Amino acid sequence: MPVLIIEGSFDPAALQASHEKTLTPGSFGATANFIGTMRSVNEGDPVVGMRLEHYPGMTEKELQHIIDDASEKWRLIDALIVHRVGAMTPGEPIVLTTAWSMHRKDAFEAVRYLMEALKSRAPFWKKETLADGTARWVERNTPGY
Repeated sequence: MPVLIIEGSFDPAALQASHEKTLTPGSFGATANFIGTMRSVNEGDPVVGMRLEHYPGMTEKELQHIIDDASEKWRLIDALIVHRVGAMTPGEPIVLTTAWSMHRKDAFEAVRYLMEALKSRAPFWKKETLADGTARWVERNTPGY
């Protein structure tokens, strides 16, 4: 059950399909995913760019703990978390969470859990660049995080 941290743009569908090829055909009946992209507005302000930072090693370890926790709560065949770091612009993918299971309920619930746990537990820091040229750190407890 892999975790990938990627600097630079990525293709969520291609990464999911590539990983799915490593699974035994017919071993799962459901695949659910969530793809998060960068918004062009946050807290009512136009945003033109963002830099996402992480703590190497610690971030991957926490994301793996999140996958392990999901695997204990739901009957998963596999799970995948891909998260982008570095500079990005609106519309670009930031995160992909995917779960494979025998049944859709486990896959749907696990993907939601992966995303919610990632947002609250993983050590990432966001710095936005606004249209007026100013930059600001996004607080973890705000809706824009």
